[in-house]
Amino acid sequence: MENEKKVNASVDAKKKQTMIRVLIGLIVIGAIGGGIYLKIISGRVYIEKAEINAPMIGLSATNPGTLEALFVKEGDNVVENQVVARVGNEMIKAQSDGLVVKVSDNIGKSFAKNEAVVTIIKVGELRVVGHLEEDKGLKDIQIGQKTIFTVDAYGSKKFYGIVDDISETSHDSDIVFSISDKKEKKKFDIKIRFNPAAYPELKNGMSAEAWVYKS
Repeated sequence: MENEKKVNASVDAKKKQTMIRVLIGLIVIGAIGGGIYLKIISGRVYIEKAEINAPMIGLSATNPGTLEALFVKEGDNVVENQVVARVGNEMIKAQSDGLVVKVSDNIGKSFAKNEAVVTIIKVGELRVVGHLEEDKGLKDIQIGQKTIFTVDAYGSKKFYGIVDDISETSHDSDIVFSISDKKEKKKFDIKIRFNPAAYPELKNGMSAEAWVYKS
């Protein structure tokens, strides 16, 4: 009986030692993992709110008139000098290659001088435009830094680009403070260039979020 107690005590001691080793191992692994995670997040700037867009180019008549005919629809690709519509006796032409993103297809409607009938974008000018508060890492962002971004339409799928432009001036945020001694936070636009040919699924107006790597 005495020997059995000693054996059981020895087994219990070994189990305790094993559990302690496992616990210490988990703590070490957790610490290492936590350190790696902290290193990763400290090495990049997160931009929560962003969207994909390009400058809009409105195509209009030089004189007021009635929309008599429309020759394109949303989603069409046009080439420079292609006729897209007729207002009165004037043929409206595209000034450059582009993608049609909006049309005013109300035949018979009167249009004022320089009122857009068709709107296009240059696909090559598509950018991810992020809105970053000044105290959320703006000082760490530089042109040329690598970025990863995702878009809501494609879940966690990763896309790649580089910082192309940082706005020189801020625009007001949507945050309104009721306490008078707090400053309103300002946001700056961060433009990220990517290759539209590599990512044809990305469309003008899609919502996105991005991570800018500091080095």
